[in-house]
Amino acid sequence: MTDTLCHLVVDGNDVLDFKLVRGIADLENDESSFGPEMCHQVFGENENIFGYTDLRIHLYYSAGSLQTYLGIEYMDKIEPSKSEGMKADDVEGALTKVLAPGYVTNLDHFVSMLEKDKSFTPHGRLLHAFTVTPKEGGDKRTFEVYFCETSTPGFLAFHERLQTFLLWYVDAASFIDVDDDQWTFFTVFEKYQSSEGNTCYATAAYATVYRYYAYPRHSRPRISQVLTLPPFRKLGLCANLLQAIYSYFTILPDVVDITVEDPSQDFQRIRDYVDAKNCESLPAFEPAKLIQGFSSEMANQACAKFKINKKQARRVYEILRLKNTNTSDKTAYLNYRLDVKNRLNAPFQKKKLEMKKLQKVLKPEEFAATASASGAHETQGRLAAQYAALELDYRRVIHRLQHE
Repeated sequence: MTDTLCHLVVDGNDVLDFKLVRGIADLENDESSFGPEMCHQVFGENENIFGYTDLRIHLYYSAGSLQTYLGIEYMDKIEPSKSEGMKADDVEGALTKVLAPGYVTNLDHFVSMLEKDKSFTPHGRLLHAFTVTPKEGGDKRTFEVYFCETSTPGFLAFHERLQTFLLWYVDAASFIDVDDDQWTFFTVFEKYQSSEGNTCYATAAYATVYRYYAYPRHSRPRISQVLTLPPFRKLGLCANLLQAIYSYFTILPDVVDITVEDPSQDFQRIRDYVDAKNCESLPAFEPAKLIQGFSSEMANQACAKFKINKKQARRVYEILRLKNTNTSDKTAYLNYRLDVKNRLNAPFQKKKLEMKKLQKVLKPEEFAATASASGAHETQGRLAAQYAALELDYRRVIHRLQHE
């Protein structure tokens, strides 16, 4: 591309503008806007949009039912006849592929939809209500968690609009197959009073959970997608949502345990916090027992009471043991670090044994190639770095446990 056309290339993340609109005043309020974290799933790997001058893309959602407005503004657009056949990117075409059907491009039409949004009520069954006091001060805010299935009347049309947010905030996101009735949904709404004094709802967060079959007549729910919309972050919603999911599934006799599909680092930290907070109350996790090391008693109690699997129960043990370890006591702290490092090192020790067996049957040059490809020469430095990163994560969880 020539230098003269470079000004027609923009980063899609910089020109996208989202709003969750509760009333007409929000349309004029720049503070109610928020942007995407990524746009490569819509506009391509390099996230660029070509062919416009002063491009702005507005995606506005009514706060409750998420009725959608798409507005595309620009001062000028490249003309193929004047630029050797070069075309501007089809912005609306790219968005049409991912937005739910029924979005509007007329702002007056969208404004008329806002009136109807005031009577929106969440779909499904109310599971849990909680209040949050913002850290920066202000009034308490009330939130509610609802449970839905694919058969819940009206929910799938709402979900079709809700899931579009995944593309901007979850890497490698994909829309789920809602024809499969094993999907369950947990949605979080803020419950608030409108300026007219009516009770209204604003969509804040949600999670999808798939009920996998477990032999012989059991199920193993797996948390798949979890998203808190940007205006509602840093309020503790995700921890409350996760607790509501646990509360729903732990009382079901057929549930073996609850797992998580490929958790992000942020979500794993929240999961660690909720699980550690829950397990602190169990007899097996008393400080005197933590110092003796991880036990089957811990795994059994965590699973029986909270449906936590063994791998996650081990993490919880490590977090709570660190919380109860006096790191000024060199011996106690060393014993803790060795305990965790032994777990981290176990896969590499297993690999070493496998390599020893291979060494006996392979020619030297074949063994050297295999060892190189498998990364068998695991260094102490890598183990130390892995441990240091893990302890940092654990300390963040402990800080939250101690300050909430």
